[in-house]
Amino acid sequence: MTTVDPAAPQRGLSFDLEGKRVLVTGAARGLGLAIATLFLKRGAHVALADIDEALVQSAAGELGDKAIAIRCDVTQSADVQAAIDATVEAFGGLDVLVNNAGIEIGKPMHEISEEEFDALMDINVKGVWLGMKHAVPALAATRGCIINMSSVAGLGGVPLLGIYCASKAAVLRMTQTAAVELREAGIRVNAVCPAFIDTEMVERLVEPFEAATQSEFGDVVAMKQARLGTAAEVAETAAFLASDASDFVTGSHYILDNALTASVL
Repeated sequence: MTTVDPAAPQRGLSFDLEGKRVLVTGAARGLGLAIATLFLKRGAHVALADIDEALVQSAAGELGDKAIAIRCDVTQSADVQAAIDATVEAFGGLDVLVNNAGIEIGKPMHEISEEEFDALMDINVKGVWLGMKHAVPALAATRGCIINMSSVAGLGGVPLLGIYCASKAAVLRMTQTAAVELREAGIRVNAVCPAFIDTEMVERLVEPFEAATQSEFGDVVAMKQARLGTAAEVAETAAFLASDASDFVTGSHYILDNALTASVL
């Protein structure tokens, strides 16, 4: 069996983002920070938005003068509008919106409280909708694009993640609808669907998963997708979707799961 060392140097295309003006939500850590970091390396100007103001300020401060930090609660319409306005003011326009902010709750559905349900839906679904809603005028002016972070959990059921699955399925349906509605405005809308990625979010799921299934999380990952994905790999897909190389791509979702969803066994 041929194996690939994920630490080995990677060959392939490097999607140019020179001059792109980008807003990434949930950018203080994890996938959002990885996306912001790669986009900056490819020449973009990036506004990092997050509800954790201190952390996002620190993250942006380490990324150089092409990055700015914005405190933003994606469940609040005024915050989202203000983040878009701040990005346009700082960079002169908006070319790319990455709706990345999201949370997980690792519990059986019947154990999730109404408060937890509402919080998850507010952030994962309403937050994406608000981002798209308020970004349309700025993106129409530049014929820009929207990248929504969904998940393979949006493609089917996953134990302990029932409400999370529902939220990510909603993101996919909103992505497809927005792509059709916004096509004439020149705005592309796509989604990214990662599987298990080496992030703090996945780390938080290990304990409840093992308690509920009596299985080693690492064994399940090894069987289903061979290894954890990396935040850098997710960021590369986002870079493609943000670049002019994907000019004819809209209404699509990209599955990053090392064949997890391809197997029936």
